[in-house]
Amino acid sequence: MKIKDQLDREINISKPFKRIVSLVPSLTELIVVLGLENELVGVTKFCVHPKDLRSKKVVVGGTKKVHLDKIKDLDPDLILCNKEENTLEMVKELESITQVHVSNVITFEDSKDLVKDYGVLFNTTETATNLVSELINRKNLFREKLNSKKLRVAYFIWRKPWMVVGGNTFINSMLEINGWENIYKNAGSRYPETNLENLKEQKPELILLSSEPFPFQQKHLDEISEFSNSRIEIVDGEFFSWYGSRQLKAFKYFQELQNYLSTPL
Repeated sequence: MKIKDQLDREINISKPFKRIVSLVPSLTELIVVLGLENELVGVTKFCVHPKDLRSKKVVVGGTKKVHLDKIKDLDPDLILCNKEENTLEMVKELESITQVHVSNVITFEDSKDLVKDYGVLFNTTETATNLVSELINRKNLFREKLNSKKLRVAYFIWRKPWMVVGGNTFINSMLEINGWENIYKNAGSRYPETNLENLKEQKPELILLSSEPFPFQQKHLDEISEFSNSRIEIVDGEFFSWYGSRQLKAFKYFQELQNYLSTPL
């Protein structure tokens, strides 16, 4: 049996996968939720969920650079990658070891489809189907309670240089699910560089500073506030950028955030 990954590459399922290496934190968490923790043998240093997982598995590096020798020694029969988080060069090198499944998640629908695909890939169809149903339910319940006001938003992910989220990204999709308009959606890049003078000209109503990949703190909020009178909040980046099972908790977080933002400062 063969299945295609989200880059339309064929993956051969000749027998159950028993030794899996995940190089994507959100996919690592998803694999565990699907009941495959025992089959997971290698993870990255950024695979922080479940909390104690890294102490039980072999840490093979990060998402952009891995120790190929460590992965080879694990003798995996499948490696999980993502188009955005891992590099093409890395995928080509990994394919010399074993099959590589590459995800490409831009929207909630992509995330939902990936969970379904994993259900087939790992013979956990019932668990995956139930997970997808719960994700849809939680998304719909959240959307039903949304305030009708569409705020103009800027979402920062980096400093030096200042970088924001553009269009064609999973984070942008999460902003839209929250009913917000990303002012940098059509900036011509998925993660465009900007400056605080430009931000001032754009006049967003809400500025969000992500906790990852750059760990924004109060001092950065204060720095931006000198250029903008907009409301500025530091948010948990995991809930905006992690797909799959993490979204089970994301919609609760979004609702709490929406409630908080609806109260005056």
